Amino acid sequence: MGKVHLLDCTLRDGGYVNDWQFGADTIKGFGKKIAQTGIEIYEVGFIKGDKFDPDRAVFPDVESFKEMIQPKVPGLKYVGMYDMSAPVPLDRIPKCDGSSIDGIRVIFKKEKLDAAFETCKKIQELGYFISVNFVGTDQYTDEEFIRGIEKFNELKPYAVSIVDSFGVIKRKQFLRLVYIADNNLAPETALAYHAHNNLQQAFGNAEALVDMNLKRDIIIDACVFGMGRGAGNLNLELFAEYMNENYDTDYKIEPMLEIMDEYLSEIYREKFWGYSLPLYLSASTGCHPNYAIYLAEKDSLSAKDFGALLGSIPASDKASFSKDKANKYYKEFMDKKVDDSKTLEALRDAVAGKDIVVIAPGRSIKNCTDELAKRCNDANAISIAVNFFPEEYDIDYVFSNNMKRFSKIQNDVTVPCIITSNMTDASKQDYVIEFSKYSCDKPEIIDNSGLMLFRFLTDLGVKKVSVYGMDGYSDYYGKDYYDHKLEYVFSSDARKRNELISEELKEISKELTIDFATPTNYKI
Repeated sequence: MGKVHLLDCTLRDGGYVNDWQFGADTIKGFGKKIAQTGIEIYEVGFIKGDKFDPDRAVFPDVESFKEMIQPKVPGLKYVGMYDMSAPVPLDRIPKCDGSSIDGIRVIFKKEKLDAAFETCKKIQELGYFISVNFVGTDQYTDEEFIRGIEKFNELKPYAVSIVDSFGVIKRKQFLRLVYIADNNLAPETALAYHAHNNLQQAFGNAEALVDMNLKRDIIIDACVFGMGRGAGNLNLELFAEYMNENYDTDYKIEPMLEIMDEYLSEIYREKFWGYSLPLYLSASTGCHPNYAIYLAEKDSLSAKDFGALLGSIPASDKASFSKDKANKYYKEFMDKKVDDSKTLEALRDAVAGKDIVVIAPGRSIKNCTDELAKRCNDANAISIAVNFFPEEYDIDYVFSNNMKRFSKIQNDVTVPCIITSNMTDASKQDYVIEFSKYSCDKPEIIDNSGLMLFRFLTDLGVKKVSVYGMDGYSDYYGKDYYDHKLEYVFSSDARKRNELISEELKEISKELTIDFATPTNYKI
């Protein structure tokens, strides 16, 4: 059996969580503690960008690594990651003299394989050991993977890595890739595995690889605390403990726990990573995890719809994420056509000549319960609750465009519901209006419920509304809603959302007078 090596990639791959903003003291302290663990390889960060910032684990050249890793610890291999999607000029990589990193891992997508080969060849000639990392290895056909391996065999790289970019490779498929690699790799080349944990396969696959007792060396990538974008990565501390218990290694776990406590726990509280429904759905539908992360922030889709939306993304776009693509497919999914002419006719008659009271679920409504009760009991008023059902008030309608929220209240609602056409699974469909007619052009607030309701009321001929509880967004989670069950987090800036919504309100107010009866962060 060959030797098993553990590689820590927390600062590099875990850095996606916090934009690599660990701070200089943390980066230096992290490296010292990693050296105490006894692991064999330490990935310090990306070789990427044009400017060196000592607070970020991203380095524009090899020289920049030096001050962050001194003094180097004998026996520990220091490496950086070179990304073929954003390659820096090779003149930033001088001949290896042992004072900076020792090796370079080159990561590339399938279409960049030939360019990656030339880059690896030049880097190797400079004296660095190289690791060849096949991004999305499961996206290769067997023939493509074999041809890629055979091509890189010419260089006799230190390692070739199976990379589960989307966290979707299950054991049977993983073992097949291992057999292909093991049977075609040059004997002296180590086989590495880089996992993501969207389907919780990382530990099991790594365990299976080690237990195969291959003749060649094995490298297992892992992160302390499993730190990584979305569902995270293989936990270094857990796999090191597994190795100690089963293979007589002597990795020191305590320094890893100290890293968790001293450097990562605060980041974790602010930037959660770990198993989640959206990440499971992205993996099960073969989508880039950023689709799940981005679309989950909208907090508007039921699990069924979330899965259906991700599944509807064309295969050609699933592996490559952009906000523009995500917004495009979200809009297409929500834009379900419906003939709402009869709904408009019926509700236009219902609201004619009435005072319209809109009740949103902001915390400010707690301070005006008596006033609200009086308004709702007024025979000349029509009261509409937005995305919730306040049983303490005698309201007339519930308006909802959010299936995730509506699913929690629809069995309790005792008044007619006005819903948008995207909510095909709603059990109460008293009045259905077309989503696309009332949605916003700005992707960040495309489905803001208050804006959609105001546009709809304008279409009904309403000239004035009194608004309670439309407080706007705050930076502090837990401050926005009168009922904690309604709370959700937007990772995007609350101020930006308030500004965008305020701009839309200004346009709407040209036709509809909006009287805020409670305090709000919106400005008209």
